[in-house]
Amino acid sequence: MISGNIRKPFLKLLPIQIAAVTAGSVNSLIDTLVTGLYAPWLKPLGLTYTQYIVLLVLWERDGISVTEIGERLMLDNGTLSPLLKKLEQAGYVTRRRSREDERMVIICLTDNGRALQEKARDVPAHVADCIDLPAEKAQMLYMLLYELLDNRKRKTAEEDRK
Repeated sequence: MISGNIRKPFLKLLPIQIAAVTAGSVNSLIDTLVTGLYAPWLKPLGLTYTQYIVLLVLWERDGISVTEIGERLMLDNGTLSPLLKKLEQAGYVTRRRSREDERMVIICLTDNGRALQEKARDVPAHVADCIDLPAEKAQMLYMLLYELLDNRKRKTAEEDRK
């Protein structure tokens, strides 16, 4: 079980960043772990893990661009476009062109999308209850994941400059 003082930042980490931490086998391992942890709680909501983390971003800040969602989650347009289309077909989001820049697509929650937030409210707590780590190890995992995320962002920025 995760202690109270560790649990809150750890819960904040889990939904958004953990799936976007690193590449290669570590990423694969994390994806498998996270997907398995979240699946029992997301399946009844009709959501995949990736759809859920996109919704988490929108629940934090509605009406943002596909590009911004991709940057926050480290997902490319090839992954986001079909996912957003499915969320739109499910009635959770709308997609529209920006008035300022027609090349930009803005994603907005619908009333159903906002209502889904309440239904998914307990998902992070359920997942946290499944993680049997002493507080010290949970804190270490939290710090390592952020270090990996920062390293990946730095490496991506360096590659973009080349």
